[in-house]
Amino acid sequence: MKFKIFISSLFALFITFSAFADNSATVAGNGTLTGTVTDKTDGSPLIGVTISIPDLKNGTTTNANGKYTLNRVPKGVFLVQVRYIGYATINQKVDFTKTITLNFQMQVSSIEAGEVVITGVARATELKKSPIPIIAVSKEALDQRAGAGNVIDQIANLPGVSAVTTGPNVSKPFIHGLGYNRVITSVDGIRQEGQQWGDEHGVEVDQNAVDRIEVIKGPASLTYGSDAIGGVVNMLSPAPAPEGKILGSIQGIYGTNNGLYNGSFRLQGNQNGLVWGTVVSAKGAKDYQNQHDGRVYNTAYQERDARAMIGINKSWGYSYFNASIFDDKQEIPDGSRDSISRQFTKQITEDDAFRPIVSSSDLNSYKISPLYQRVQLYRIYNNSSFILSDNASLNVNLGYQKSHRREFTHPTATDIPGLNLNLNTYTYDVKYNFTFAHDYETSVGVNGMYQDNTLGAGTDFPIPNYHQFDIGPFFFIKKSFGKLDVSTGARFDSRSFTGEAAYIDNTNATFPSLYTGNNPATAPNVDKQFDALSKTFTGFSGSFGATYNFSNEFLIKGNVARGFRAPSIAELSANGADPGSQIYHTGNPNFVPEFSLQEDIGAFLTLPNVTASAELFNNDISNYIFQQQLLNPDGSPVITNGYNTFSYVQSKAQIYGGELNLDIHPVKWLHFENSMSLTYGQNKGTGGNVADSLKYLPFIPPLHTHSELRGKFDKGFGVFKGIYAFVGFDHFNAQDHFFSAYGTETYTAGYNLISAGIGGNITNAAGKKVVELFLEGTNLGDVNYQSNMSRLKYFDNPNGAGPGVAPGIFNMGRNISFKVVVPFDL
Repeated sequence: MKFKIFISSLFALFITFSAFADNSATVAGNGTLTGTVTDKTDGSPLIGVTISIPDLKNGTTTNANGKYTLNRVPKGVFLVQVRYIGYATINQKVDFTKTITLNFQMQVSSIEAGEVVITGVARATELKKSPIPIIAVSKEALDQRAGAGNVIDQIANLPGVSAVTTGPNVSKPFIHGLGYNRVITSVDGIRQEGQQWGDEHGVEVDQNAVDRIEVIKGPASLTYGSDAIGGVVNMLSPAPAPEGKILGSIQGIYGTNNGLYNGSFRLQGNQNGLVWGTVVSAKGAKDYQNQHDGRVYNTAYQERDARAMIGINKSWGYSYFNASIFDDKQEIPDGSRDSISRQFTKQITEDDAFRPIVSSSDLNSYKISPLYQRVQLYRIYNNSSFILSDNASLNVNLGYQKSHRREFTHPTATDIPGLNLNLNTYTYDVKYNFTFAHDYETSVGVNGMYQDNTLGAGTDFPIPNYHQFDIGPFFFIKKSFGKLDVSTGARFDSRSFTGEAAYIDNTNATFPSLYTGNNPATAPNVDKQFDALSKTFTGFSGSFGATYNFSNEFLIKGNVARGFRAPSIAELSANGADPGSQIYHTGNPNFVPEFSLQEDIGAFLTLPNVTASAELFNNDISNYIFQQQLLNPDGSPVITNGYNTFSYVQSKAQIYGGELNLDIHPVKWLHFENSMSLTYGQNKGTGGNVADSLKYLPFIPPLHTHSELRGKFDKGFGVFKGIYAFVGFDHFNAQDHFFSAYGTETYTAGYNLISAGIGGNITNAAGKKVVELFLEGTNLGDVNYQSNMSRLKYFDNPNGAGPGVAPGIFNMGRNISFKVVVPFDL
């Protein structure tokens, strides 16, 4: 019933504003911006330049004469962006009550600058003017990461960003050492909800439907609420097609290591402001391989995705209605091996008394094994923006998601799931944006969500049925004082949980089930699994930051932010096995919220042939929640229902570090890019001295340096345009600062990786792209290594690997990926 009401509201919102679009146009204005874009040096017209207004999702391109027309432009002041490969991006605020014609002269540049971001800000903002630490990743950069198996792997090499992985298709984002329920992933600003506390499943997003990613590196509780204490990864859908166009593409990817195939079809159009689009994808892979392990059993996967969008762009604003389906079958590895040959073995019986060695045909098969998880996410959402006056607008983002996660862990009853979770989430986000006094850009709003989680028929019950409601009013103000840009804001959050008591019927010990009868306390073979839970958590968050532009070439930024995070349902009440993570979780209902105070400072230099930056951060977190393994008195792991047992605990913590970037252009076409990331995480305890084995936090990435020599030839040679080639070198230090207590983490050796890529476009006689080609090689040295951020490092036989044998599973070996995109214009 709630779902029907919610969907009806979305449709009503869309239809109402569609019906009154023409009437609204007379109020908001129905202007047109025209002009010409030329090369500043010789005055020649530039063809295919993109002119857009990010706040309005409105854009167009220049024709063969360098001319453009941008329709349905409302009155008011908006940021206009002009982009063209090989030229410096132009960002200019334009008052459309006074301007109807605007010409641009673009300057050839080898520096990639002028990015505009929309995440965590009231209005579209130049990246260099935002004091909040943000990274923007373009479609061009995403395309060139052809070897990435998922959307998070495409950004996991960025300074300050990493990922906890469980094989090539399962990656969870970490920002400055924080992840899981401390980093929000969102699609077009709609937060993603799918049991983020779980280790063994990734972000439920089709990487082929993402054209841009913006990452906030630090507390974003101000605009996103609880769970954004570590940052935000906002994945943005393709921009609408230019008016009068129907554009599309067919894409194919193949990876040599695990036989990855990834095919995608895209089609989008724009007719008089009616915009629409669709993306349909299918990908799969067999078990990946490396020299140490051979093929790693049960790391194959199959994924099917579809997305559709319809919307309207009018002078009063826009309203986009989106729907998507994500369906992933991911095998569940456990690392078990034959003790003599070290070949992988597989479970074939419930009592697990004997495990045969996995055959070569199974290791090389695309067929999903009987032990796998199926993650399905259905999403419907609406993004709308309404221009109310020359200096005021209303943004409304509403979303519904249904996450259904099942883990099939019974080899003799493959149709019975072990884990079976159904999570329904309704999200809302309403912001009123206005400007008052002397250009104080202000947003006042409220956002939050309602969740309903139910346990389906299964045999493992790690969390209870529960209801959750979040609400958070906030305000945000930004003002420029000449060379100084200042922003500040505050927020109050409230999160309420209501968890249901649950009992388990253990009459069939192999296949326990939820007890639904009367008088559970006296029923035979029935045990309590969960107590009833009722909790409310509240807290204030806020930020204050400033950017000072000493000149167009040099600026400094500083920001102080307080973050808030309420404990997750798993941290409060978990009491059960999660087969995919190979863990039995136990929670603590007495936890209190986490609060953080993070300071960021950075300096940025942009010269004609050099760009450089240095950023430092310090994050003090009170009531930090993390997991530690439980041990018996003899030091052996506590085993519950066949799984190692982990308990959540709370402590003070400090995470600090920084990033350095240096990009040198000795000649116009050559880039020498360098970066370094360093993060330390310390457990400060709850008072008194902290033992050496407890002094470091888990899942803290080691020192990472990246160097890349890249050549770019935008004008190309003959029919080959936009050519690029690069060679990269990554160094990861040994991680000897690890949470060693209770055997939770172990030392990780350092390693070096080499990568390379080449690509470009093939054009026709008219200069239009007919084929886009991308080739990327990763781990070209075929190095045997283990990342401390890989959970597979700890997957092995229960009694270990034996003397003189490196335990756990190693990361992927050499991989060559080929990507072909065939664009078309109807």
